[in-house]
Amino acid sequence: MNNHNDQTPSIGFSIKLILLAWLSMIGFDFFLHAGLLAPLYQKKSAFLLPPEQSFALIPIGYLSFLGLAVLLIWLMVKLNVQGWQKGTLFGLQLGFLAWGSLTLGLYSITTASPELLLGWFLGQTVELGIAGAVGGHGLAKRKLGRLFWLVLLFVIVAMAAGIIWQNVAGAG
Repeated sequence: MNNHNDQTPSIGFSIKLILLAWLSMIGFDFFLHAGLLAPLYQKKSAFLLPPEQSFALIPIGYLSFLGLAVLLIWLMVKLNVQGWQKGTLFGLQLGFLAWGSLTLGLYSITTASPELLLGWFLGQTVELGIAGAVGGHGLAKRKLGRLFWLVLLFVIVAMAAGIIWQNVAGAG
């Protein structure tokens, strides 16, 4: 089934790379939703669950990103997308198509505000771009040690930035 056996990463490597891409998505997602988009969740909406219920279900939302991380890395391997720049572009393209389609569909059948849907579309597109950068770098270098530390640092900075943004925006 493989026509480029020398370039196909092992299952173990692929799983680790998927987990790193997923971790980068979670880090950015925290910044996006706890920080940038937090004011949009404060507004009363028939579309959104109450904040307490939404908060309790966050792990399920993060689990849903694992499927996107698997899809992203699988496609990148199949299409031989390597390098962080190519990975970023590929992730942005996939994000644009996937989240663009989803948000258009939601706009057509829900009461979600256009601002919230636009925030989701743009944010989740960037999120897949970041995961694509992680995947592309990993596929090019074939070593994940340094990439792990870079992703971990990114997640810490993104979460701290989300908390700071929320507190600064909430104070204003």
